[in-house]
Amino acid sequence: MDVVKQHLQGLVYGPSTHSGHLGVVPLLAREGIASPPFYDTLKDAIGAGTARVTEISEGGSVPELLVVNDGPRPVLLVDGEELVGARQNRIVNITLLVPAHGKLHIPVSCVEAGRWSYRSREFTSADRAFHASGRRDKMAQVNLSMRTNASRSADQGAVWDEIASKSARLDAASSTRAAAAMFERRHADLERYVADLTPVQSQVGAVFVARGRVTGVEVFDHPQSWARQMPMLVRSYGLDALDDALHETLDGAAQGLAAAEFVGRIGLEGAHMLAAIGLGTDVRFADGGVVGGALVVERALVHLVAFPTGLGARPSSRGERQSRRAHGRDERVH
Repeated sequence: MDVVKQHLQGLVYGPSTHSGHLGVVPLLAREGIASPPFYDTLKDAIGAGTARVTEISEGGSVPELLVVNDGPRPVLLVDGEELVGARQNRIVNITLLVPAHGKLHIPVSCVEAGRWSYRSREFTSADRAFHASGRRDKMAQVNLSMRTNASRSADQGAVWDEIASKSARLDAASSTRAAAAMFERRHADLERYVADLTPVQSQVGAVFVARGRVTGVEVFDHPQSWARQMPMLVRSYGLDALDDALHETLDGAAQGLAAAEFVGRIGLEGAHMLAAIGLGTDVRFADGGVVGGALVVERALVHLVAFPTGLGARPSSRGERQSRRAHGRDERVH
């Protein structure tokens, strides 16, 4: 898609910065961007009292939530953003924009398998996103569901399995099997990353490198958007950097080259496009060892996220789900 390709080609690579096992290669806008973003972040809108996120009904539904935007500007929710409260914590399956003075049912995945009871009537933004390797697998699952039945659903059982295995590696047990426990367990380390890795002038995105390996790229339309979302995303990629299961494969001097090579592999020729949930167009791609998605509104890129697929990522198949049921390992059904 030309809009996405032109946006990527217009980026400049800044010098990489590092904190512990996490590296960031800044992506800079080549030219100044005059007008501010036309939307608010979810965290800001909730804080201002202009947006709220709730269960879709008193009984709730695991794969859906309701977002009500009473404000005069659209509200941006980012792929993987975690929402805490209500009956159970969830993550957003896709990046989307809720129209001004509008409401949407949004697709989500549960990241707290052991709770189905109210802690609050409304959700708050946790200011973190699901860990990057988990977002990568979810992205592949959502992309597949978009192609096969035009939905934005993930494999809920696979999401829970991913949380269980990573929680075990990070020694982050939780009575409700919540992904939040991993972030709480490694809070000091993650906040050190956030303090060390800060936006630079004209930055609109970054390629993230965890333990010497490119693990993803995030690009927004405006430096202000990037600055607002960067701490959330640093926590997401930072949790992978703290996972000993990822091994060193590139030295620091190679990270800039690897970043440019990875972004160059984002192929859009076979991209799948659907009308977005909310404003704009949802663009999905999976080619050249890269899986990702982008939200485009009025011929402008709002957010792009992409991950390498050569690291064991794959969507769980229907056959695997059936096999899991046959062996008594299927997910809980609320």
